[in-house]
Amino acid sequence: MLVGYGRVSSTSQSLDIQIEALTGAGCEKIFAEKMSGRSTTDREQLALALEFVREGDTFIVVRLDRLARSVADLYAILGKLTAKGVSFRCLAQSGVDTDSSTGRLMVAILGAVSMFENDIRRERQMEGVIKAKAKGVYKGRPATIDPAQIIELRHQGLGASEIAKRLKIGRASVYRALAA
Repeated sequence: MLVGYGRVSSTSQSLDIQIEALTGAGCEKIFAEKMSGRSTTDREQLALALEFVREGDTFIVVRLDRLARSVADLYAILGKLTAKGVSFRCLAQSGVDTDSSTGRLMVAILGAVSMFENDIRRERQMEGVIKAKAKGVYKGRPATIDPAQIIELRHQGLGASEIAKRLKIGRASVYRALAA
């Protein structure tokens, strides 16, 4: 069975082009989501797709960057597919598959290039932040959590989970505020 996976980073983007390409490639089942690709941990449809595929299936994406943004994530996903006996194919980068040694080499090279591009983009972004800070323009994101409020709730005898729930913040933020 051909199983497709599509992803866009934001809700304002459309999945239509990817779904059309995956359908055109013969995918019988398509998993799609609007979610950031920085990490694979919160991508529910990706997890469902990886759980769904069976030995002999082919897992297809339109572009490699729709699947993973780092070589580590790419290899982890490909490792799961390989362990299940599932092959991998990328439509936009022909020759990127796990059916041949050349295809596996191409996956490794493109994954490394993708990671390199991501690192360069991050470096440029940090350079811009450093320049903006030096000019006094960049102050960072405004604080959204009042540590005094957290401490007050803690003195009232509330636990971290209850404080987080009341203030609509994460428990880790509560712990950080209490530790400071």
